[in-house]
Amino acid sequence: MIMQQLFDWIEFLKYVFLGLVQGVTEPIPISSSGHLVLLQEFLGIGAKGFTFEILVNTASLIAVVIIYWKDIVQLFIHFIQYIGGKRSKEVIEDFKFVMYLIIATIPAGILGLLLEDFIGDHKSALLVGIMLIVTGIALWVIRNNRGKKFDGDLTLKDAIIVGFAQAVALIPGISRSGATIVGAMGVGMNQKTALKFSFLLYIPISLGTALLGIKDIINEPPTQNMVIAYIGAFIASLVASYISLKWLQGIMAKGNLFIFSLYCFIVGPLVIILSFFF
Repeated sequence: MIMQQLFDWIEFLKYVFLGLVQGVTEPIPISSSGHLVLLQEFLGIGAKGFTFEILVNTASLIAVVIIYWKDIVQLFIHFIQYIGGKRSKEVIEDFKFVMYLIIATIPAGILGLLLEDFIGDHKSALLVGIMLIVTGIALWVIRNNRGKKFDGDLTLKDAIIVGFAQAVALIPGISRSGATIVGAMGVGMNQKTALKFSFLLYIPISLGTALLGIKDIINEPPTQNMVIAYIGAFIASLVASYISLKWLQGIMAKGNLFIFSLYCFIVGPLVIILSFFF
């Protein structure tokens, strides 16, 4: 009985730890999926099944929605007003912003569906290490960019470029937030607009993943013993995602994005070396 309780506590802490890792790494540009692969490869810590991934990603999604709630409401209202015939400057700009978000979602959505099994079968620490270095290089290249494009200045071309940047992040080790921020700042968006576009773009992708995963959750429901562990992981991911994204907003505002580049340059080679011993 005591041993079973100890095992249950260890399992609970493992899942909470995984939720924390997901929450901390999802918003910042260091690849959450890559870090989860590394935990599995090097420490043997992982969660079986797609249900857990959906759970912690949904927690991160909720954190993003909470932080950008006012923007989401405004965009929704102005989108409806545009459809209803209102044509003020602010309404037109927000309608275009929403349309650009939809367009930017398409590349990753299509490639994600087509390559889901292939990507899942080719996850490895070596690949993650290499892609972390690639992420670091991309972040270093745009570290001093100070774009002048605000929300109303975006174009269809900008949306397409950022959309394909997000699609590249399907590769484990390439950060989704990093790729989209690099793409956004690369086309001239200022830091605030780049960050906003990046994380509003995360919402449909994450929501789509959650909806597509409903079948998996039904077919693979957590056991009674795992429910508490899943709840703990969900809360950990939600809180960590919120704090991490708020921190990233401060980092972006100060123009200190390069610190994540340095992190990738340190961790990437280390992971590559370790991959030959595990």
